[in-house]
Amino acid sequence: MQKNYEDSLKELEQIVRDLESNELTLEDSIKKYERGIELYKYCATVLKEYEGKVKNIMQENSDILKENNDDRY
Repeated sequence: MQKNYEDSLKELEQIVRDLESNELTLEDSIKKYERGIELYKYCATVLKEYEGKVKNIMQENSDILKENNDDRY
């Protein structure tokens, strides 16, 4: 079961710290690295989805956003 984005990112950050510590066996390092790749792919996919949602929101509301920016000047 996949965690949410925030939990996945925290786990990925911990994996990076573990790998950088040089305290893991080679076998454990490989396992952590593989898990890290899975988490990276998941996080990248989630970010891409939300980036698309933000772009859609901005496009759907471009008239309102433009009006608000024009009012400032």
